[in-house]
Amino acid sequence: MRSSSTRKNNSMKREYDFSKAVRGKFYRKGAELRLPIYLDAKVQAQLERLVRKNGKEVGEMVNQLVQKEMELIEKLT
Repeated sequence: MRSSSTRKNNSMKREYDFSKAVRGKFYRKGAELRLPIYLDAKVQAQLERLVRKNGKEVGEMVNQLVQKEMELIEKLT
């Protein structure tokens, strides 16, 4: 059973006061969404070895690998 202090910190209020809220405060026109991509630890280790071996940046290598994979998929479908 949870203590009342834990329950109090994890529960939502019945109502929130948005009277002083600002619509669009964090909106930035033209902002790009960049997806974070998380690799399996073994895959990342292999990728890091390849990067060191080929003298490239991780992002550059990942982009090349994904591009080649997409080309292959397009040819097969």
